[in-house]
Amino acid sequence: MKIDEAAKQLEALGNPTRLAIYRILIRHGKDGCPVGEIRKKVEIPASTLSHHIAKLVNAGLITQERDSRSLFCKADFANMDTLMTFLARNCCTEESQFQAPS
Repeated sequence: MKIDEAAKQLEALGNPTRLAIYRILIRHGKDGCPVGEIRKKVEIPASTLSHHIAKLVNAGLITQERDSRSLFCKADFANMDTLMTFLARNCCTEESQFQAPS
């Protein structure tokens, strides 16, 4: 993952409403959640929700699928794993072998 892509995803998650939406989708797992249910849970107007969902889709964090008359949002777990791996990669590799005195 490139740093620009990670920054775009983290920026999208940096908004409290988008983070709440993303957490709802994580809890719903691979089946996702209908947009109408998300709207009820976050209690925002449909137009505002559309804006936030578009930002998450554009960042590659969620996908949308239509099932008959319902639009479902799903977390992209592969991209979430890639982002988490990117953030944790090389953890503590430059940690000093000497500890500062307390």
